[in-house]
Amino acid sequence: MSFEVPEDCRYLETHEWVRLENGTARVGISDFAQDELGDVVFVELPSEGDTLSQEADFGVIESIKAVSDLYAPVSGTVATVNDRLVDEPELVNEDPFGDGWMLELEDVDESELDGLLSPDAYRQQIE
Repeated sequence: MSFEVPEDCRYLETHEWVRLENGTARVGISDFAQDELGDVVFVELPSEGDTLSQEADFGVIESIKAVSDLYAPVSGTVATVNDRLVDEPELVNEDPFGDGWMLELEDVDESELDGLLSPDAYRQQIE
């Protein structure tokens, strides 16, 4: 099976992705991760204004198969959370790199992106 791995994202080994645009980092989980989890039924996200450190857990995702912690790909301050996931957690399954995003971070330490997996390295991990 082939999974979507956008070229404009970087990845954690734990399957979170980050996309940096104009100093803001948008975060979610990968297509592979949502497929492995199965139907997502609940997502717990941090509050706006919370400060996250790289690889610190920031929330929980629950599916019909498992409950998993979510990890921050980069350090930063939570600027926005995707409130749609409260009522529509299935967006993570339907569009993990689009409407299924989870949070946006400001004051990001962009140097931490260098330590994340490239799209090619992530593809090798999930093969």
